[in-house]
Amino acid sequence: MKLKASCHLTVHTVGDCPIVAMLRPRSGQAQWIVSDRYELDPWVPTTEYVDGYGNLCQRLVLPAGEMKITVEVVMEVEDQIAVQPDAPHTPVAELPGDVLHYLLQSRYCPSDKMFEKAREIVGDTPPGYAQAEKIRAWINTNLDYKYGVSEATTDAMDTLGHGAGVCRDFAHVGIALCRSLQMPARMVVGYLHELDPMDLHAWFEAFVGGRWYTFDATQKEPRGGRIVLAYGRDAADVAFISDYGAQPLEVREMKVDVGTVDDQ
Repeated sequence: MKLKASCHLTVHTVGDCPIVAMLRPRSGQAQWIVSDRYELDPWVPTTEYVDGYGNLCQRLVLPAGEMKITVEVVMEVEDQIAVQPDAPHTPVAELPGDVLHYLLQSRYCPSDKMFEKAREIVGDTPPGYAQAEKIRAWINTNLDYKYGVSEATTDAMDTLGHGAGVCRDFAHVGIALCRSLQMPARMVVGYLHELDPMDLHAWFEAFVGGRWYTFDATQKEPRGGRIVLAYGRDAADVAFISDYGAQPLEVREMKVDVGTVDDQ
């Protein structure tokens, strides 16, 4: 499947503001960049680096006033995500070294406090993919997708208490529950074809059967058509813009579009 995705941002700063952005995808096993455009108006010098999670980051200083940031990409992606119901649990002793840190509790995923809830949800489900899928389905069925319930400090325990949240919150719950069962899990942000309402999206991946599998608790069925922008332990690692100015950055407008190339 060939997708064209775009993100148009208008941001405002009172004074010069250093930022790190994660708005450009990278080519990989499940996606390939056909073309991309990254435009800053006004233009300022920008550098890129790859962070510790493999994400492509843009580093720049926004001048005082308003700036428009436009990112457009055409990507070859999988039209179906991999599904493997019998994929077994990968023992901790056999996990790759770069996967181990996804077992740890993190700022928004206090997995050390969620073991009992995880056991309640999975019951006698066999360890591995089946448990991760049981968690995903439980979140989809038992939590309401609702705006205005969560805020920047909301973690997975808070979301369970509220009984509601948005994609970020659903992902945090799934990650924390998986980790509590010794399944490495990580947060993913990016684009999803035909997401309604359209926006940047978040889901989670679990490492079972020796590889990563995609789980999206906002969707009732497995769906492909995804463009990954960033991976991390939780939302703290995958913010599309992190600002470090004397006063907070203001996002005045954000528009996201995703469609097949044949549709555009």
